[in-house]
Amino acid sequence: MPQGRVYSVMISANAATANVDFFEVNVAATKVVEILELHISQATEVADAAEEMLQITIKTGMTSSGSGGNSPTAIPRQIGDAAYAGTVETMNTTKSSGGTIVTHESHAWNIRIPFTRIWTPDSTIWLAPSARFAVEQLITPADSITYNGTLIFREYG
Repeated sequence: MPQGRVYSVMISANAATANVDFFEVNVAATKVVEILELHISQATEVADAAEEMLQITIKTGMTSSGSGGNSPTAIPRQIGDAAYAGTVETMNTTKSSGGTIVTHESHAWNIRIPFTRIWTPDSTIWLAPSARFAVEQLITPADSITYNGTLIFREYG
């Protein structure tokens, strides 16, 4: 398969008190996407008493996009690469839904340390044309958390 173009999308100092879709990737109708890396951290809950465990799921198959968040531009990792053909969203408070949702992974994240997931060639998630991918926080945090994060993916086609 051709090399494709690599993009990243970021969450930067975004405070939230609700369940969210940290990231949503919507694939263009003529492209395929490979998910490469996921990094999530927080900058406010640093004391022992503030420690929480949040459940994070990785899912695909939704037919309706989430809302209530941000629509950042996916940034090409190589200078001069074309813009990402699909769309991305971050921190949606109304989550993506509908369709036949498939949960690929479920993780418990101790918010005192960064959450990092790097997919290997054998474990990566591939997204077909017009597919949706989301990284969802399932548990409401006890109080406001200021999140940071990066999702890195490759587009083919």
